[in-house]
Amino acid sequence: MHLSALWVYCLALALDGATFSFATTPLIILYAPFHAAWKLAVFGSVASALGSTAQFLLLRLILDSGHPWLHRFAPSREKLAAALSDNPSASFLTLAVARATPMPDAPLKLVAAAGHYPARLYGVAVLLGALPYYFVLAFLAQRAADLARQFRMPWWVVLAAVALVAAGLGVDRLRRRSRRAKPPSR
Repeated sequence: MHLSALWVYCLALALDGATFSFATTPLIILYAPFHAAWKLAVFGSVASALGSTAQFLLLRLILDSGHPWLHRFAPSREKLAAALSDNPSASFLTLAVARATPMPDAPLKLVAAAGHYPARLYGVAVLLGALPYYFVLAFLAQRAADLARQFRMPWWVVLAAVALVAAGLGVDRLRRRSRRAKPPSR
C-alpha cells in the first residue's frame, strides 16, 4: 500500500468527515504533489460528502434518541423545522457555502440534524461546497510545492519562519490578555 494512493486519500477524507473534520485541509495539501487538482477535488469531495453524511445521520439519531441531557444542546425542534421548511433553498445554499470555506460547519450541521434536514440534500450541499474549496486548495498547494522545488529553500529557514509566526501569535495573545486584565482608567 502506497500512502500517496488516491483511495487512501479518499478513505482518510471519508473517515475525517465522519469524525471531527479537522484533517481535511492538511490531507489535501499532503496529497497535492501526487495527483491532479481536479482529481483531488472530485474524489475528495465525494469521500468527504459520504463521511459527513454518515456523521450527520448519526448526529440526527443521537438527537432523536430522547436522552434529556442532549436536549440542552439542541435548539427547539419546532423552530428549526419551521425555519428549514420556510427556506429550504437558503438552508442548502448556506450549507454549501459553509463547506466551501475553511471555517468549521459543525453549528450548521447540528441545526440541520436537529431540524431533520434531508440527508441527501445535506450530502449534495457538502459535495458542491467542497468541490471548489478542494480544487483551489490543491491547486495552490501544487504551485507552492513547485516554487519550493524551484528555490530549494533550506529546512531551517522554513522552520524559522514558522517559529516567527508562532511567536508573533503568542505575543499578540499575551497582549490581549494583559489588556483584559487591566482595570479601566478613570
